[in-house]
Amino acid sequence: MSGKFMPVTREEMEERGILQPDFVYILGDAYVDHPSFGAAIITRLLESRGYSVGIISQPDWKKKESIALFGEPRLAFLVSAGNMDSMVNHYTVSRKHRKTDAYSPGGEMGLRPDRAVTVYSNLIRQTYKNTPIILGGIEASLRRMAHYDYWADAMKHSVLLDSGADMISYGMGERSILKIAEALDMGIPVEHITNIPGTVYRTKEPPKKGILLPSYEEVSGDKRAYAKSFKIQYENTDPFTGNVLMESYGGKGYIVQNPPSKPLSQKEMDEVYGLPYAGTYHPMYEKKGKIPAIEEIRFSITSNRGCFGGCNFCALAFHQGRIVQTRSQESILEEAEKFTREPDFKGYIHDVGGPTADFRHPSCKKQMTKGICTNRQCLFPKPCKNLEADHKDYLELLRKLRKLPGVKKVFIRSGIRFDYVNQDPSPEFLDELVRYHVSGQLRVAPEHVSDQVLYYMGKPEHQVYEEFIRRFYKANEKYGMKQYAVPYLMSSHPGCTMKEAVKLAEYVRDMGFMPEQVQDFYPTPSTMSTCMYYTGIDPRTGEKVYVPRDSREKAMQRALLQYRKPENYELVREALERAGRTDLIGFGGKSLIRPRKGEKAGQTGGKRTEKTGQHLQGREKAGKSGKKKTIRNVHRKKTKG
Repeated sequence: MSGKFMPVTREEMEERGILQPDFVYILGDAYVDHPSFGAAIITRLLESRGYSVGIISQPDWKKKESIALFGEPRLAFLVSAGNMDSMVNHYTVSRKHRKTDAYSPGGEMGLRPDRAVTVYSNLIRQTYKNTPIILGGIEASLRRMAHYDYWADAMKHSVLLDSGADMISYGMGERSILKIAEALDMGIPVEHITNIPGTVYRTKEPPKKGILLPSYEEVSGDKRAYAKSFKIQYENTDPFTGNVLMESYGGKGYIVQNPPSKPLSQKEMDEVYGLPYAGTYHPMYEKKGKIPAIEEIRFSITSNRGCFGGCNFCALAFHQGRIVQTRSQESILEEAEKFTREPDFKGYIHDVGGPTADFRHPSCKKQMTKGICTNRQCLFPKPCKNLEADHKDYLELLRKLRKLPGVKKVFIRSGIRFDYVNQDPSPEFLDELVRYHVSGQLRVAPEHVSDQVLYYMGKPEHQVYEEFIRRFYKANEKYGMKQYAVPYLMSSHPGCTMKEAVKLAEYVRDMGFMPEQVQDFYPTPSTMSTCMYYTGIDPRTGEKVYVPRDSREKAMQRALLQYRKPENYELVREALERAGRTDLIGFGGKSLIRPRKGEKAGQTGGKRTEKTGQHLQGREKAGKSGKKKTIRNVHRKKTKG
């Protein structure tokens, strides 16, 4: 990757002989010309079709002249908050300000506003009253219809209304942005561009065909109405079977969502990722410090997009879709060869994957022509009988990458689906994963151990994870490797009572290590789990679901996962008392915490023993000095074969 950067100043634009750009792209991130950044893909794709684009990165939203750097574009302003929703970027799940921003120079926080696409669009409208504004990126994509906003704890309009923009290009926008550009270039007024897949627009009169969702007034006043609306939206995320969706806003007219764009073919994927990206951040940031987000992805390769995993807390079904699209092996190898010519490449490819690394084809043959099943998941609750669990293509790709001159190691860090690995009748992938592609620790995402909670997460039963772990450690033993599985665990997900939270804490105890990082469920826009969180209803069934919303309870559930931390003692004790599990307060090996000084233990928790079964976990052991040595972040498990 060694392309020339897109223009970021008027002088750079004029050097190219362009007095008025076709598009001006307003971006909430720092400008990084790498295909892991949506802004880079869209601007490069437009450039490849002959359109000129100027980029205004992180403009000062308090000054309207900051978006006038290039003047008025000939066709439209394109607006994106960046690679993350700006609210997720700014705030933790406890609604506290984050200290750093990985997408800003030097990690500096505060260089973009809250609700960035809305603020930027309103800023544009102050100067350019009639210039078309097209929203894109994940913030606009996941807020395209009425949605629950966790930070306001309320229902919000479609971002199209609050921003004053004309259209949203949602999802992966390559197809839609080119069609929008073509229509605008032909002189078609933006308000007449209403039939492009992958777009959302405003109108006073709804189209004659489509599904009328509950109105904004209904979903704002009735949580069951929102659950119904979300279910309809979720069932219409497929480009082959999706319907036009309409949402009424009373006197403000309608928001209309066209069906998603069709998935890209492999040839089209190769074209997108083969554009002349510079491969790094713009040099204007050198003085301010690097862009932290580039470090992990610079020598990583995107091999696919889309995910048929269907986790309910993930927004991919609404954004990238469930149909997996892949690049060819040739395209990926070409990118890897370019790495080897970079002076600071040390021989390590950090990742080859996507949302799920080992998905290298659609889950079944019919998806690329007939779409996904509307009311059925590929892996949940049980793998579909039509699922094609086959790692042959991915294995072949990894083997070719390993043989490239200058490549020392190829890691897989974007995550694998352990349930999908279990379904593959061949052990080859797991064997080679263990031998060649784990950097000491394999990160996997069981998320929880309670089948009740896993059901609401859309994840497989816990025994599926246990089976994978047994096979993983058996493969390590087979090849004489000492590598460990590091599970991602989540607290406070809908369906997780205190009883289920204690069950997870007991699992952590039996693993023998305390996770240094745990994730409290974060209700981000347009996920199934967020709908459950807000409504207390499972939209799939219409049944009520328990939701831990109280901040004290959420803190207790989180503390249980790190029960050894002294600062968590009172929270853990309160949680155990609330759950009726004071038997875990004592001195025995099954206890989580000790009684207070001078207090008698109700029950000691029994004799300290190792958990037997499919694997044994390492535990705290006393060294010669008598001090405890705590093993963190690794499964110290051995199999019995």
